[in-house]
Amino acid sequence: MSEPTDRFMAVVRPVEGFNFPYPDNVLPENSFKALVVHSGIQAKRLLLTWLRDPSTAIQALIYPAFMLLMFRVVLGNSITAATGQSSIFGTVPLIILVGAMFGSIASAVGLKGERASGLLSRFWTLPAHRASGLVGRMIAEAVRVLLTSIVILGVGYLLGFRFNQGPLAAFAILALPVIFGVGFAMMVTALATVSDNLPLVEIVSISCTLLMFFNSGFVPVMAYPKWLQPVVAEQPMSVAIDTMRGLSLGGPVAEPLVKTLLWSFGMILVFVYPAIRGYRRAAAMS
Repeated sequence: MSEPTDRFMAVVRPVEGFNFPYPDNVLPENSFKALVVHSGIQAKRLLLTWLRDPSTAIQALIYPAFMLLMFRVVLGNSITAATGQSSIFGTVPLIILVGAMFGSIASAVGLKGERASGLLSRFWTLPAHRASGLVGRMIAEAVRVLLTSIVILGVGYLLGFRFNQGPLAAFAILALPVIFGVGFAMMVTALATVSDNLPLVEIVSISCTLLMFFNSGFVPVMAYPKWLQPVVAEQPMSVAIDTMRGLSLGGPVAEPLVKTLLWSFGMILVFVYPAIRGYRRAAAMS
């Protein structure tokens, strides 16, 4: 490589402060192999950062587990008596989604901190694939949501949650929050990078709190006022909860599954371009 600024043939170098196993071979910076390698490095960096950050760990694991236990103790018997089926099959999916969303919000706040500190611009000057930052972040989000789901399902199992529809349905219960979480993470990442002084991420946090109390997992849809029932039944959390309830307890799955996928991939399609533009702008201006 004749010039260090050559963007087409770049030596992969270690990032200061992180001991990652970088390959010694030379990679074309814009190649697919570079995207895979660099995205994996970025994902590992984020996962290690979140693991060492108490607030992120609390948002992703401890807070959802505590919420699940609280809902079970406070509302479990009342919901079970009203519906004739255990409330745990609604609250476990609800808490999994809550953990996925609030973890992404905490991650977006961290992204704004990386932007303010200039870390994004430092990564931007490295001979790395330009899309690796965003792709690596989505990979890390998927891993985080998967781990959160496993923890919540473990706690839920101790409280009575069961996989009554077999191992394939159990796998789908794990996969669905990951798809939903990546879509939501794409949205909050776009908002975190395109907003300068507007508290868009904080507004999303407030909106998620409202959604947490107006969905089919908190109480049955029939318990809400009639004028509100259609909104509650069709909001993204409700259709995902209905899908996971059907996959675990039994019941309709196809319709809520299609709606969940439409919501999830819809968020990805709508916000992927703003996220790419915002990430590039944040790196260039930080």
